[in-house]
Amino acid sequence: MSISAAQVKELRDLTGAGMMDCKAALAETNGDIEAAVDWLRKKGIAKADKKAGRTAAEGLIGVEQGLREAAVVEVNSETDFVARNAAFQEIVNNVAKVALAFGDTESVANAKYPGSDKSVTDTIKDAVGTIGENLGFRRSAKLTVPHGAVASYVHNSVADNLGKLGVLVAVETTGDAHKAGAFARQVAMHVAATNPLALNVDELDPTEIEREKAIFSDQARASGKPENIIEKMVEGRLRKFYEEVVLLKQAFVINPDVTVEQALKDAEKEIGAPAKIVAYLRYALGEGIEKDESDFAAEVAAAVKK
Repeated sequence: MSISAAQVKELRDLTGAGMMDCKAALAETNGDIEAAVDWLRKKGIAKADKKAGRTAAEGLIGVEQGLREAAVVEVNSETDFVARNAAFQEIVNNVAKVALAFGDTESVANAKYPGSDKSVTDTIKDAVGTIGENLGFRRSAKLTVPHGAVASYVHNSVADNLGKLGVLVAVETTGDAHKAGAFARQVAMHVAATNPLALNVDELDPTEIEREKAIFSDQARASGKPENIIEKMVEGRLRKFYEEVVLLKQAFVINPDVTVEQALKDAEKEIGAPAKIVAYLRYALGEGIEKDESDFAAEVAAAVKK
């Protein structure tokens, strides 16, 4: 029978399920709304989508890598408890494997989940009903080099290649790839600790530089110094700013006596050829997600009143 848009909308409003799921449910039940609601509930779809409004800011960062490529993903859950669930961890590991093949978020979301005919997005949606929390694949990215190595580091790990923070660092070189990878992993640990804003000065946001210049200029003028001195003071403070936020200019956490740039030069002796850090990625779990703040005491009091 023909299913109208009004019927689909009514079922969607009742269950919170997706449009295509509602259409399929109505088709299966010959347009009977109540039967369609039951059909969705039996499939776990209505239950899953009702949870979709809840903030999923916990979860795991996962990484997967080969020698010259690596991928990082973020899959979210509502609670840290679920992040320790073996079934959820398996999902994140498999999504990371897909990311190593497909790279960007949209491609990974639409790609087939390992061992299934369903997409990554649909597989995670199905898992909501079994795991019992809102889940979501948030993002993914991949680094590749033609020669050299891409290394990864996971901080606060709960299992191999799974944790709260993941970093990838790519080093291009025609030298020893394994030694380049060892150095890249050290840099990845450094990035995890320092969270640089850019790889080099040229990659810094120009508006951020102008903002810092304006602040430094105002601070210098407040000292009453002449303009030529103020200009030198601003230059000096900008250099200090670069040392704080630019990866190559930062003091290397493994050896704070040298910068990352100098540490790379030193590492070239072991690698056996010129080397260059060409890119890095740093994924911190839940960054940028607005978390719902709840008053636990108030929630308990409200429950008691009911």
